[in-house]
Amino acid sequence: MAILPVIAESTEELTEIFKDLHAHPEIGFQERRTAGIVAEKLRAFGVDEVHTEIAETGVVGLIKGNREGTRRVGLRADMDALPIHEETNLSYASTHPGVMHACGHDSHTTMLLGAAKHLAKTRDFAGTAVLIFQPAEEGLGGARGMLKAGLFDRFPCDEIYGMHNSPNGQPGKVGICKGAAMAGASFFDIVVQGKGSHAAMPQQSRDPLVIASALVGSLQTILSRNVAPLDTCVLSVTQLHAGSAYNVVPDTAELAGTIRYFKDETIELATTRMQELCDGFAKAYGVEIRLDLRNVFDVLVNDADLSDAYMEAAADIVGKENISDQVEPATGSEDFSDMLQVVPGAYCRVGHTGTTGLHNPSFFLDPDILPVGASIMARVVERRLSA
Repeated sequence: MAILPVIAESTEELTEIFKDLHAHPEIGFQERRTAGIVAEKLRAFGVDEVHTEIAETGVVGLIKGNREGTRRVGLRADMDALPIHEETNLSYASTHPGVMHACGHDSHTTMLLGAAKHLAKTRDFAGTAVLIFQPAEEGLGGARGMLKAGLFDRFPCDEIYGMHNSPNGQPGKVGICKGAAMAGASFFDIVVQGKGSHAAMPQQSRDPLVIASALVGSLQTILSRNVAPLDTCVLSVTQLHAGSAYNVVPDTAELAGTIRYFKDETIELATTRMQELCDGFAKAYGVEIRLDLRNVFDVLVNDADLSDAYMEAAADIVGKENISDQVEPATGSEDFSDMLQVVPGAYCRVGHTGTTGLHNPSFFLDPDILPVGASIMARVVERRLSA
């Protein structure tokens, strides 16, 4: 590993920051303590400008190189945690019951702070580095919130880069998928408005539980009989809520879930079929069924040329033998995709020794990844603003 000197010297400090953030996780749009620490560190590192409260808790820092230049390169990290109760037994485990950094956003924030320290001290580039600390990535619309707040109007970027940890047990391995790399996602809620009754007299009801259960199975036919076999689509019903007593057929049942996709025509087809199924079930059973389907994540598309540039920067740090541009697309979603709809860029993954999957109460992120990710982020700025 060729960790950049300023970052190598700051490894202990970065680890302390990471552990502190991990112990004090905050849900999306509530990252006030985290944002405060970010702003404080950026100022201490000598970042030229620090802007706060963008989309409530977002932070942006600007660093100017020691050579004249008009180009601007963005680096983005997310800051929010998840509503999960931690079960790692780490000495720095979450002190907030029911909230945990189970996706490693604490490490992403720390890595970008490490890159900021290096760039502010060395300034060996021409132009401006734009450091974006984003709130509320976990399905709450943080990227769209920052865009609505005028992120790229106030802080224009020519290109932008993001990064995510990968608990694959392969420390220092860096990978990227060119083109469509992560799925778009729509979330849905379905309300079946039936008619309740005494459980001993179900003939007097229009049982929403029976209808909802049948609807769950029929929704899967969208994938098996409507979507083309070679087009990726994942439809998951993840919630079913109904009833409150043993002896009462309830009035309503509620379903919720997600659809993941890579093509606009796929989500359009799925949307049409879901509505047709809901309308058909409503007519067949004589009930009302309401569907609310909304886009939450766009498809994340990596620019091919900038993906190559990102991997070249990563190779400077981890070696060519540890990079790959042949990573398979992932059906998970990431709202950095919304920023890539506006500014071209790329999003990579950095492996570490952890092997427990993301969004798991036992998720562990190896702090040894911190200087690696920080160095790659700093290096891509230096390379892209070298002229």
